[in-house]
Amino acid sequence: QGKFTLLRDTRTDGSFLVHHFLSFYLRAGCKVCFVALLQSFSHYNIVAQKLGVSLTAAKERGQLVFLEGLKSCLDLLFGEEEEQSGQPSPLQFISESASNLKALFDFVRTSLTPAGSDSWKGPVLLVDDLSVLLSLGAAPVAVLDFIHYCRVAVCSQLKGNIVVLVHSNEDSEDEENELVVNSLCHHSDLILWVEGLATGFCKDVHGQIKIIKRVSLELTAEQDVVQIYQYKIQDKNVTFFARGLSAAVL
Repeated sequence: QGKFTLLRDTRTDGSFLVHHFLSFYLRAGCKVCFVALLQSFSHYNIVAQKLGVSLTAAKERGQLVFLEGLKSCLDLLFGEEEEQSGQPSPLQFISESASNLKALFDFVRTSLTPAGSDSWKGPVLLVDDLSVLLSLGAAPVAVLDFIHYCRVAVCSQLKGNIVVLVHSNEDSEDEENELVVNSLCHHSDLILWVEGLATGFCKDVHGQIKIIKRVSLELTAEQDVVQIYQYKIQDKNVTFFARGLSAAVL
């Protein structure tokens, strides 16, 4: 509880981790606020069904609060956004000159603050993917402020967890995105860094994952624990193995 997990991908797609955490927390009985900026609800629902979880059922019973970013953006841009219960859209900053993410934070806090009848185990904020906020015009400082306030509200006050996906590319000229990624790396309790293979495409090994446990955050003068595995994504699960020890090699 109270942990901030950063999912980072470079030269590959790390969204399989998002699907894992979404189904994992729903099965564990946690209240989940999912800020989905990258794909539609039906996309996540189809993948979740393969993993044995129904997002539609989770929404109906109040366990999952789903923000469909693609739809909200279109509604805002074309003026079709209906204010729900007098509240502004969580992505209101798109139509304003100042990149203020306060409305998005208010949406997260309201969604995860437990009501009297709630019996969920703990609140979880899941964001896929934070880099999209920069593409929509939010300033890096505004994005980092949003994450900071979410950490205070979700991790510290509500004793919940936050899982955030960001795309990164060391060779990229997108300085704003790299600034956000590097800042988040310094604050994370756990980093799952998915990378494409340096040697190129391989049908038996889809990439490697670097698991960094930030022991140094606890001020114990110890080094961070780093583990590196390679992985292969299958239809309903992912297999992990030590580097160079895939089934194709052995």
